[in-house]
Amino acid sequence: MSNTSQGRAIELNARASGDYVIKLAEAKAVLAQAAAQYAADPGTSESSLVSKVTQASSLGAEDVVISHLINSMRLDIGIFVLQTGALHKETLALLERFKADSRAPVTVYEPRSEAVVQFVAREGKDAMYKSIALRKACCGIRKMEPLERALKGKDAWITGLRREQSGARAEVPLVDTSEARTKINPLANWTWGDVWHYIQEYKVAYNPLHDAFYPSIGCEPCTRAISLGEDFRSGRWWWEDETSKECGLHVKADDAADSDLAAGVSA
Repeated sequence: MSNTSQGRAIELNARASGDYVIKLAEAKAVLAQAAAQYAADPGTSESSLVSKVTQASSLGAEDVVISHLINSMRLDIGIFVLQTGALHKETLALLERFKADSRAPVTVYEPRSEAVVQFVAREGKDAMYKSIALRKACCGIRKMEPLERALKGKDAWITGLRREQSGARAEVPLVDTSEARTKINPLANWTWGDVWHYIQEYKVAYNPLHDAFYPSIGCEPCTRAISLGEDFRSGRWWWEDETSKECGLHVKADDAADSDLAAGVSA
């Protein structure tokens, strides 16, 4: 990353919307309510004093904003990161800084190494480009299985989903109770400009890949920079049809079944 690109994302994007103050207050209220509603159950053992809500962080712009809110509000909410084994070096560097600086506990989950080794040996390191089925299988090993471990024992989780991110997320609610585990999306109503205004205002550390036109950052083989006019998630799995471009973390059970059938994969 060249020095000339540092701060470019802030310069280009930090434009608060007219009702930003209201949306910031809304996000804080949603997080405070989550911390209270899913507080640790009182008990005699230390293991019983664990909050029933956690934040899932990819260390993207939205997630670092939410983590900053959790830390600044001193909420009893832990944070987890999925270290897939295929992240950019910039993401890994930010992860180390984030772990060192966060008041809230940060837990890193990695895929089962044997599963990764067997998959790569069988399908090749570029399997994700061969078919949607293989790409989803890779996501299953590197993301979905570790996610199950991260969410074990939790009643709710917090994400950085925003309605503006894509058509598939256009109706994301602040609190989604449609599945067994509640999903909380405190930035659902925020614009990209709101996110970057917050980062600028509070000097939040962020992934330098954002300065190189990566609005959505995942695994290195599956993420590219976008061009002017492309939507936020066009740099993710860019070789696939728009209807397939989710890894599974934010796909409801019925939607996942429909997607698999459309891709020729048994549900």
